[in-house]
Amino acid sequence: MTAATTASATLPRLALLRALRGRPFALLWAGQTVSRVGDHLYQIALAWWVLEKTGSATVMGTVLIFAFAPMVLFLLVGGVAVDRLPRVPLMIASDVARGALVLLVAALALQGRLEVWHVLVASALFGLVDAFFQPAFTALVPQLTPPGDLPSANSLTSISTQLGRIAGPALGAGIIAAVGSAGAFAVNGASFFISALFLLPLLREPTARRAHEAAAAAAQLSRGIVREAREGLDFVRRVPVLWITILALSLGNVLLAGPFSVTMPFLVRDVWHEDVATLGLVYAAFPIGFILGGVWLGRFPRIRQRGRLAFGGVVLASLMLAAFGLPLPLAALLLAALVNGAALEVFNLIWMNLLQDLVPGPLLGRVSSIELLGSYALLPVGFAAAGWATTHLGPQGTFLLGGGMSAALGLLALTYPAIECLD
Repeated sequence: MTAATTASATLPRLALLRALRGRPFALLWAGQTVSRVGDHLYQIALAWWVLEKTGSATVMGTVLIFAFAPMVLFLLVGGVAVDRLPRVPLMIASDVARGALVLLVAALALQGRLEVWHVLVASALFGLVDAFFQPAFTALVPQLTPPGDLPSANSLTSISTQLGRIAGPALGAGIIAAVGSAGAFAVNGASFFISALFLLPLLREPTARRAHEAAAAAAQLSRGIVREAREGLDFVRRVPVLWITILALSLGNVLLAGPFSVTMPFLVRDVWHEDVATLGLVYAAFPIGFILGGVWLGRFPRIRQRGRLAFGGVVLASLMLAAFGLPLPLAALLLAALVNGAALEVFNLIWMNLLQDLVPGPLLGRVSSIELLGSYALLPVGFAAAGWATTHLGPQGTFLLGGGMSAALGLLALTYPAIECLD
């Protein structure tokens, strides 16, 4: 291999990391990586706690509904707040509030007093606070990152999420086996405070508004919520690619996230007759695929035929999830999980790139909240449906139904000219 060949092979790898050259984004990325490890640690700990406490797929779905419904209800308010108030202080306050909630759950579990209603109330409050954090994070990334570094920042952000999905379940399973669910809850609570510490230096960045500007924005916030939310909705309605994709996300999440989140623990325990370690392994396999997809797509400075590539990824990912309804060996299903993750990551990165290309900066917080609202709006329905289907159709039937219908939805989206012709 010549020196020129070596250099050309190295440059794409370096391009993937170039956003980390900027200290503000590097701090944001590091803090969120820690927080996301805690998030996914908490999810597996909570899922296993509900499974052991109740053995009910309906209760599992109800817990997830309580977490997502408040976020869905307040996302538009959160999006307006993100475009009117300083984003960094908003994210710090959200981290501190979520950390305190999870530590309270950990304390109750440690004392043997944790009940399902405690988890439901904590999940609802967590979802409410999350409605402000997620649009703020989405809008802050391009605010802290030079335009030329945004493809790298998007890929690194997604890789951060997937690292959390890999490390979180494995770490959570180990902590549960060693000290129980209370220890896993406590580690997640601490992760939010670590994330807040990484955000503190960003308060000194020029992107943070001065105090009097923040006070003026806060005073006007209540008067402008409806009007400014309508501006974001009007923009989405005028761009077919946006509203078609948001609609597809809303329906697709019902069909894919429900079986993945609600049904998977029951598939592992009741069909495979395995324990929490196998559940952690399966949940960790999906994000490895996401990372592979992100590394591959993050190497390209420009992506062509984005509509076909994105929704082709949805079809492939759906078929791979449906494979969990078949009597296949664990090794084959782990491979299916890898392909599922890689294909979904192709869709996710193209979608994030489209948002940043099509939406003006002053509207990005609101449009991001509308995108999240659309993506999550029917999730409570999906969780409830997955709980019902798991009970009446069994875990395998639930995966076959959800994956098959989602694949059909992706094929339908590809028939729209706005998607098929998108380059």
